Amino acid sequence: MRPALALALVSASLCGLALAPDPTVVSLPAQMADTGSGTQLITAQAPGTDATSGTLTWWDLKDGQWVQAGTAPARFGSKGLVEGGARVQGTSTTPTGLYDLPFGFGIKPAPAGTRVAYRAVKDSSWWCEDNDSTSYNRWVDPLPADCRSSEAEKMSSYGTQYAYGLVVGFNYDRPVRGRGAGIFLHVNGQAATAGCVSVPEDAMQQILTWADPAAKPHIAIGTMDGATALTRY
Repeated sequence: MRPALALALVSASLCGLALAPDPTVVSLPAQMADTGSGTQLITAQAPGTDATSGTLTWWDLKDGQWVQAGTAPARFGSKGLVEGGARVQGTSTTPTGLYDLPFGFGIKPAPAGTRVAYRAVKDSSWWCEDNDSTSYNRWVDPLPADCRSSEAEKMSSYGTQYAYGLVVGFNYDRPVRGRGAGIFLHVNGQAATAGCVSVPEDAMQQILTWADPAAKPHIAIGTMDGATALTRY
């Protein structure tokens, strides 16, 4: 064998070894108690409950292994994070836990390739947060008579944040009054959120085109350790 060819083969072999995944590294989803029984998962992890920033990662389950599909810096509530079941409305905290993603929405048209149900935000679109309304924690269009505008979000008023978004299924299926309403994964504003999780706009576009309803995507929100650690969910 010629020396040059032998060197090339050795170099290629070494490169292959360097790129091979480390079998001793266990992915974050693999450490979790529950991932929502689907094959797609978003993890939003903060260093601790007093943090307002952290990391959001989206994953695919392939051949029994969770593979990272993308990652982005994330922002949380201005008052940090709190266990979802103990959250109180109006506290600017992000609820921890494992949630489904009922549908997407946006002021801008859905990115090409979006497969999740996507609602266009109109001037008449609101999210009702009125504890006395029958539409509590629901998208309404138009605003119903029993939901006070002072206790609701006019979606079109948040041109930057709601350019693109996904509804987080916190307190959604069977809403508990006073626990909180209108928790989304959306585009970054100027600072920390009022309880939602936010990411840069390009990341939100990528997530919308990645999410596949057939894969039952969920989002897990939590901290690195402690009572609200992601691995508890």
